[in-house]
Amino acid sequence: MATRIAGRGHAVVVGGSVAGLLAACALAEGFVRVTVVERDALPHGPVPRRGVPHGRHAHVLLARGVAAMDALLPGLSFEMLDAGGVSGDAQADLRWYLDGRPLRSAESGLTTVALSRPLLEHLVRRRVRQLPNVHVEDGTEVVGLLAERRRVAGVRLRAADAGAPETTLGADLVVDASGRGSRVPGWLAERGLPAPPRSGTQLDLVQVSRYYLRQPWHLPGLLGVGALPFPGRPRGGVVLRQEGGRFVVTLAGLHGDAPPATGRGMLAYAETLAGGDVADLVRGAEPVGEPVTTRFPATARVRYERLGRHPDGLLAVGDALCSTNPLSAQGTTVAALEAMVLRDLLAAGAEDLARRFHAEAAGVLDAPWAVGTADDLRFPEAAGRRRAVDGPIARYLARCRAAAAGNAELATAYLRVANLVDPPLRLVAPGHLARVLRAPVPVGPPAWAVPPPAHGTPNERRECA
Repeated sequence: MATRIAGRGHAVVVGGSVAGLLAACALAEGFVRVTVVERDALPHGPVPRRGVPHGRHAHVLLARGVAAMDALLPGLSFEMLDAGGVSGDAQADLRWYLDGRPLRSAESGLTTVALSRPLLEHLVRRRVRQLPNVHVEDGTEVVGLLAERRRVAGVRLRAADAGAPETTLGADLVVDASGRGSRVPGWLAERGLPAPPRSGTQLDLVQVSRYYLRQPWHLPGLLGVGALPFPGRPRGGVVLRQEGGRFVVTLAGLHGDAPPATGRGMLAYAETLAGGDVADLVRGAEPVGEPVTTRFPATARVRYERLGRHPDGLLAVGDALCSTNPLSAQGTTVAALEAMVLRDLLAAGAEDLARRFHAEAAGVLDAPWAVGTADDLRFPEAAGRRRAVDGPIARYLARCRAAAAGNAELATAYLRVANLVDPPLRLVAPGHLARVLRAPVPVGPPAWAVPPPAHGTPNERRECA
């Protein structure tokens, strides 16, 4: 961690999930006082909470995210492993099926860590609470902004208890980490301040997850397996080892193809996925708890960097700034990279901090957002603005994935981009471009991918009955 400079006044972070906590960690090096305001009553251990509905699904921290979190909170990755998190190579220890084809396995040097979202949040929260100038105010809801002309000057608060009076909290900087449902843009408009434009793609993603007891024969020598959706088969599944001798299964369906939230229904759904690995793990495993369902309607990117008149004293991080397809597993890593941008600007004594942050954060987000959007829009059912470049990007990435099934070096290059270690343009470097163009052009879906019956598989029909 950099030397604490603590030269500015008071910063308020709205939201106490991972993005907000990492932002608070960065702010603690440049502000005298940092207050994190969280609506939920925060647990003292790794317990799921209402404000993170996706917290029960499979989570893996990408290689770039592991490095970024260790830079912000030195030694955090060791704490993850001590608490039961499981590390592995993103290519050798994870079995991927991309567009229905297995990715060639090899050592990539990309270290990922699988652990539950409640455990990750607990470990980050514990470290941030140890910072002497950070205070976490939980059980408190932010209900509006304080504004003076074009400047955000603090927040309006109310305790979560019914009938609690409203109070105010002044701030030199307000950081919106309240997630993809943030009300801050609307509050800006109410105050006569410019609200940022936004864009996104309709996904209609439904995820169903369940935990199971892990036996020695479950995932031997593997961190997990994943079969991701593709056009014509908008369903997928991920299985990851977790702390506590468990593994988690997350099934996902796009554009109306929702997984059933029952044990037999989950198995029937898993049986339609590539490779059979997910179904083999679900079949006969002992469940821990009931299936949990969440919905993710659309991606969203809030373009503060495009405002002509930027509101002073306000910046956004995490899903309040950019909410990508959860199946990319990039959200936590992006939040860590945004916190590093904020930390570096503070260390450099940057003026006009909010505007500078949004401009530099846009540089972090542009590449994964462009690739992710092109990938999301290759589904004909997806609703969103299709740019001329999206089709060629999606087609080239499909060629890459098909070629990576038979070429370990290309598979590593693809995963380095997916893990946000390398920029997407690395995939068109001369050597990789030649490998892609030499590979046979895939025609149609893989041979195994016979579409499921119109009303579901036989198991799904029995479940419905």
